[in-house]
Amino acid sequence: MLNATPKEYVKRSGLVINPAKTCQPVGAMYAALGIHRCMPHSHGSQGCCSYHRTFLTRNFRDPVMASTSSFTEGTAVFGGGANLKTSIKNIFSIYDPDIIAIHTTCLSETIGDDIPTYIAQTQIPEGKTIIHVNTPSYVGSHVTGFSNMVKGMVKYLCTNSKNPNGKLNIIPGFVNPGDMREIKRIMKLLDMEIIMFPDTSGVLDAPMTGRFEMYPAGGAKVEDIRDAGNSISTLALGYFASADGANELEKKCKVPCKILKTPIGIKATDDMIMAVSRAAGKAVPYELEEERGQLLDIILDSQHQYQGKTVALTGDPDFLIGLTEFILSMGMIPQYVLTGTPGEYFEKEINMMFKEAGVEGKVKAAGDLFTLHQWMKENPVDLLIGGTHSKFIAKAEDVPFVRLGFPILDRSVHSYMPITGYRGGMRIVELISGALLDRRDRDAADEDLEMLL
Repeated sequence: MLNATPKEYVKRSGLVINPAKTCQPVGAMYAALGIHRCMPHSHGSQGCCSYHRTFLTRNFRDPVMASTSSFTEGTAVFGGGANLKTSIKNIFSIYDPDIIAIHTTCLSETIGDDIPTYIAQTQIPEGKTIIHVNTPSYVGSHVTGFSNMVKGMVKYLCTNSKNPNGKLNIIPGFVNPGDMREIKRIMKLLDMEIIMFPDTSGVLDAPMTGRFEMYPAGGAKVEDIRDAGNSISTLALGYFASADGANELEKKCKVPCKILKTPIGIKATDDMIMAVSRAAGKAVPYELEEERGQLLDIILDSQHQYQGKTVALTGDPDFLIGLTEFILSMGMIPQYVLTGTPGEYFEKEINMMFKEAGVEGKVKAAGDLFTLHQWMKENPVDLLIGGTHSKFIAKAEDVPFVRLGFPILDRSVHSYMPITGYRGGMRIVELISGALLDRRDRDAADEDLEMLL
């Protein structure tokens, strides 16, 4: 190693430093909260459930309700069957949800608890429902957990009663409540009746009424999720978070599906709107055309601020695929794109975008923030976009930073403001141009100070 280059000294295998993801149960819990009157249940230790609840509460600034099987050392040896059966009985008795959505943790997965058998051995009150998914934290990421829970909803709930409802299913992917509201608004403008599941709008962005509600008014109702098996088709917005659920629904209930990108920016939003317009057999209303034109106008007005600027992007894969496409359309150069979620599809999609745009960049799935920091040290960029944990890289490298994606733990309001659709595109442009202008103003102030001195 004496003749090794500096790069060879930091080569790693089997070691992650500052992961660009969190664990499956966080995503599963978030998806479960998108069902009306649902109690997410963590089958594992109390500490795991507390962490997942705290993580989501910090991101959305709303209290996240969930229950746990409260494993002990004895449970780890003899299994969690008794704990789960007692938990189910207590949850229905005390908290009275319409549905319990069980997800597993590392410990219950490692000891091999047979959840379906435990559920079958439990007396479920009339009119109540239980679903479950396996979400080992040592596989995938929070996006994988979200996807697994959506697939579990389809497996347990969706049925084809041979009575077509004429509706369109929307699986929105791992996006904020504000994005789900925006997608529903666009569907309303297109005059399309939809069933969106999961739907965390009205749950994690519920209004302050002065009275605590264990189950806020929002969320997809169980009967609507069941009826999704009678819809005309399904739009899955995002390959990683939504495709598995849509494919399972097509397999189980013969509802055809179409997998689209998360509708971030112009092209991805165009694709979603045109797919819905064709399904509805109706023209796109002027209001949406006007919003599209406004976004184009904003891009042109501020184009001189970011044209040719290099960007480093990190976050969830579906979010990054949509954002990278939008960044390229704005004339910026996404030099580094990194996600913590594994999947060859991600690297293939981003590399295809690079090739079509004639851009040279680095992309990595199942990466970590240490890798991104290394890249930026070797060849700096003009802007960094990512979640809260990326701020330490921005500070160390003195790079303008835009908080977008998940998680954002040190700012409020973001989950109410959409980044999807044309309106969401306007917000992204505002955040990017604002960050670059702030940096330019700071540099100009530093130059003025030097002249005075």
